Amino acid sequence: MGHWNFWIRRADWLNARRVRGYALLVGLAGLMIVANAVVEAMGPTGSDFLAFWGAGKAVAGGAPATAYDLAFQERVQTGTGSRGWFAFVNPPPFLFLTAPLGLLPYPAAWGLWVVAGFALWAAASISAFPRLWPIVLAYPGALIAATHAQTGLVTGALLVFAATRLDRRPLAAGAAIGALVIKPHLALLLPFWLAAGGRWRSFMAAAVAILALVALAVIAFGPSILPAYASSWEASGKLMREADYEFLMRMCSFYAPLRYYVGNGLGLALAGAMALGLVVVVILSWRRFSGDAQATAAATLAATALASPYLFNYDLPFLIVPTLWLVREGLAQGFRDYEKLALVALWLAPYATRAAALPLGLNLMPVASLAILAMVWSRGGAHRLAKPVSAA
Repeated sequence: MGHWNFWIRRADWLNARRVRGYALLVGLAGLMIVANAVVEAMGPTGSDFLAFWGAGKAVAGGAPATAYDLAFQERVQTGTGSRGWFAFVNPPPFLFLTAPLGLLPYPAAWGLWVVAGFALWAAASISAFPRLWPIVLAYPGALIAATHAQTGLVTGALLVFAATRLDRRPLAAGAAIGALVIKPHLALLLPFWLAAGGRWRSFMAAAVAILALVALAVIAFGPSILPAYASSWEASGKLMREADYEFLMRMCSFYAPLRYYVGNGLGLALAGAMALGLVVVVILSWRRFSGDAQATAAATLAATALASPYLFNYDLPFLIVPTLWLVREGLAQGFRDYEKLALVALWLAPYATRAAALPLGLNLMPVASLAILAMVWSRGGAHRLAKPVSAA
């Protein structure tokens, strides 16, 4: 029993020194994966980033609306030697981010996008959890986002900033939420979070940021940018209508496996019911955690990974907040039985669930997200007043 307690139940061997060492190993392995992704991105395999670079080329060429033109995107992207190409479907304010990329060659733009995105996300995350910086930098949820050169690091930086600065910088936190207009399905629960907590300054700042960004996009790129963006909805719809097994298993939303195994209609109904339940969870979290904004933010971001119907592992850098919030609570209040090893597994989950999804026939990331939410929730109420179970 003593060995069981030491190795499994209490995991007392998992101290700060070992955590730093393991984080270094995971980080080095992650960098090797990123390096392999760079090689693939520069070859015929291509990368999701091609769509952003193509959009930047449209802006740099003085015809921003062609960012949504499929023929233009195919011509520009395949010109890099890539066999495939990708439609650009992000809202017009996203073009402010892609515009500088169009001035650079594809390889340089890819590198700038990934390094700048990771730096923004890491800065926001380390500022929130300074003592835990080694496990921030090696977080698989961020490293897997880097391999795709997708939007997850940028949206993750916005979500981490908003979640951890709500009390200290309410207007800036609200503006960060508004900036998620570039990928709005990641902000589904945030208006309910702000309203339930009575954070109306942040709520209004978010609304103003959305309106301002859309207005600036129309001014900068011309009024034709809005109908051009609307034309991209057909490409998005076609992508989902034709989604096959491989596409759906790579998604890490609650909806994706339901879509594959029970059909689109019932899948949407069940996912919608889940989303409504998560709205209730977010609203109740303010009472559960006695108005603690960071605790409710941890619950809200864990719930966000379950609420959005369209989600991939590269969208998950924001889960650093609930994961490390739990670590910080454990260090302060004492880790509970099996909690240390559970947190290690959940920290690794973005890698592990992606790797296992296709052979297993199920992406288990929603299970991991639900586990994170349950663990955050269990730290509320009477648990927050309990004496520490053990020393960290």
